[in-house]
Amino acid sequence: MATATDDLAMPELRFRPMAADDVSAVIALEHAVYPFPWSEQIFRDCLRVGYDCWVLDADGSVAGYGIMSMGAGECHILNLCIGPAWRRRGIGRRMLFMLLTRARRAGMQHAFLEVRPSNSGAMALYEEAGFERIGLRRGYYQAAAGREDAIVYRRALDFLPGD
Repeated sequence: MATATDDLAMPELRFRPMAADDVSAVIALEHAVYPFPWSEQIFRDCLRVGYDCWVLDADGSVAGYGIMSMGAGECHILNLCIGPAWRRRGIGRRMLFMLLTRARRAGMQHAFLEVRPSNSGAMALYEEAGFERIGLRRGYYQAAAGREDAIVYRRALDFLPGD
């Protein structure tokens, strides 16, 4: 017999490499979260060119994803998304540090990313994780009122939690 505690149990969460079969679930999440989502082709291209693409699997459902490129001693976190039902549980931070750890192990020395100034939650996460603002890209993102700037962040990968 199920109890109230069983109903509230957290499903098993694991990070695993994104597969082509995950793209439809990733697209559904992307559309649920972002007003100007990436296209299906962008995700397929990321897989095709060998970017580091990961999903957060919650008992067989995609609850989040992260995509990162690496080269020339640098990684660029291109997209990190956690579904609304999974936010505020430290999962985005876990995804971020999993990507950074992979980059460091691959010999990358710095991580870069961009974020919308209107995304205060993401900015707080990145700053808490040791990223520093280093610049601004004017008109980088599509927005309801035309274009929105992007804040550029950088973090050295010389030390990560757990080292």
